[in-house]
Amino acid sequence: MVHELVVKKRILMLGGSYFQIPAIKYARDAGYYVITCDYLPDNPGHMHANEWHNLSTTDLDGVLDLAKRVNINGIVAYASDPAAPTAAYVSEQLNLSGNSYESVKVLTEKDLYRDFLRSNDFNTPLSKGYDNYEKLLADIGRFDFPLMVKPVDSSGSKGVMRVKEIIDLKNAFEYALTYSRSKRIVVEEFIEKKGAQIGGDGFVVNGELIFLCLGDQLNDLNCNPFVPIGMVFPSSADPIKKTKIHKEIQRALSLLDFKQGAINIEVMFDSQDNIYLMELGPRSGGNCIPEVIRYATCFDIIKSSVEVALGNQIKNHDCTKLNLYHSYYAIHSDKNGILEKIEIAEFLNKNIIEKHVFKSAGDEVKVFNGSDATLGILILKYASLEEMIQISSNMSEYVNVELV
Repeated sequence: MVHELVVKKRILMLGGSYFQIPAIKYARDAGYYVITCDYLPDNPGHMHANEWHNLSTTDLDGVLDLAKRVNINGIVAYASDPAAPTAAYVSEQLNLSGNSYESVKVLTEKDLYRDFLRSNDFNTPLSKGYDNYEKLLADIGRFDFPLMVKPVDSSGSKGVMRVKEIIDLKNAFEYALTYSRSKRIVVEEFIEKKGAQIGGDGFVVNGELIFLCLGDQLNDLNCNPFVPIGMVFPSSADPIKKTKIHKEIQRALSLLDFKQGAINIEVMFDSQDNIYLMELGPRSGGNCIPEVIRYATCFDIIKSSVEVALGNQIKNHDCTKLNLYHSYYAIHSDKNGILEKIEIAEFLNKNIIEKHVFKSAGDEVKVFNGSDATLGILILKYASLEEMIQISSNMSEYVNVELV
């Protein structure tokens, strides 16, 4: 009797952070050989891999060399903006399932993305990228205040500031620059939104946006009002707006020739109901958004991200009916200090379906100016829209972060 040797498909996961563990574990549980890499040896995701390598996920040629040595069948940058161009570069070079490097580069660098939107007649604020403050200052007359100043290549709203007067411009420029790997920033005019900022994740197969789940962002005005502290699903946007969002995203993806994988979006409407695709990231969202969506719908972005990277088909992707009401909440502090304890109201236990806490008593805590200051994540479910609105609007009263 002849026994066939079963060879496991090998997948390279770029990053081993806490939020990347679900994709790593799924790949292992599915029977694939999982290789992780990043520059942080203590990242917890490495413990769940078959092997890991100490290498920056932004090192294009270094990761390409590693991919060749370990003979991969697929590569994933799960929930990671910085690693997304690397995954595209490697998949393109090795003729693996993925997206073009150029399309992903446009989506991960805000100045390039704004230029793309403008040149293709999308609504977009007046903007320009800069690597030098003197150039910005010489150009400032073209803009109307207030302005948004952002690193071109950071995620999680890190390094973002609103500037009302020119006296604050240099501070915002230098602050944004500290969060930019390429040492470039983008300046754009502020657009006053109508209604909630809309976010969420979608999934693309063969260039088609087959799935899109939208939610409304929540913000804490005591911290940075431009950094979301949570999101509630489904979005309160009406069906006409949701259809418009889907069409505009699909148009952008088609123009970019974006072929497959998860996308993370931020969309807003102005007072005239003009749509703005503020962010279109070539990866799934952080803060457990794919997990929330998995509870809220029957679509599994985690599983799908791994499977399409290995060239496998996605099944049952036509199920988009929302299952009751869900949200995530980022536990955070509105001041700097040393953590004493995190207290969560007991009645919330009936709503909490997952609790992830990253900080312990005695740890340093920073004011919530970006996702890097997150203390933990709660995933919640609700019996009704009214309950979701009531609880999600008052989470600061139910989750108390006490500092020493």
